[in-house]
Amino acid sequence: MKWLDLPPVWLGGFIALAWFQARHASYGLSFGGAWADFVGGLLIGGGLLLMLLAFSEFRRQRTTIIPHKTPSRLIQSGIFSRTRNPIYLGDTLILAGLVLRLDAVLALPLVPIFVWVIEKRFILPEEDRMRRAFRMDFARYERKVRRWV
Repeated sequence: MKWLDLPPVWLGGFIALAWFQARHASYGLSFGGAWADFVGGLLIGGGLLLMLLAFSEFRRQRTTIIPHKTPSRLIQSGIFSRTRNPIYLGDTLILAGLVLRLDAVLALPLVPIFVWVIEKRFILPEEDRMRRAFRMDFARYERKVRRWV
């Protein structure tokens, strides 16, 4: 069951809810067509780019990407010099982009709910593990780089 408690599974569940709302409970509401598709595409592309940059840093630093494990190194280079959570930020951008692309107006509140779930379920425990493992290095990093943007 531990494989169910991973961010991509949560993201998939939120995307499924947005799809369901768009398909079965749209109530005639719409974001308005082409602009929503364009902005949604930009958000999805930006989210994928952030994730790709983060994955490359994890690989370059040879440390774990698994959320429930403590990494062997504190990554502060690349995209991690701009945001402490580029993969979660990418997940959020992808969800927001898909909500726009699916024209799921009533699913828009899922985006801040997703951020809340990810923060409580993954980010805060990860940061606690990194505080214990990297002590002063993480404290300096935390002061220098924001959690999201």
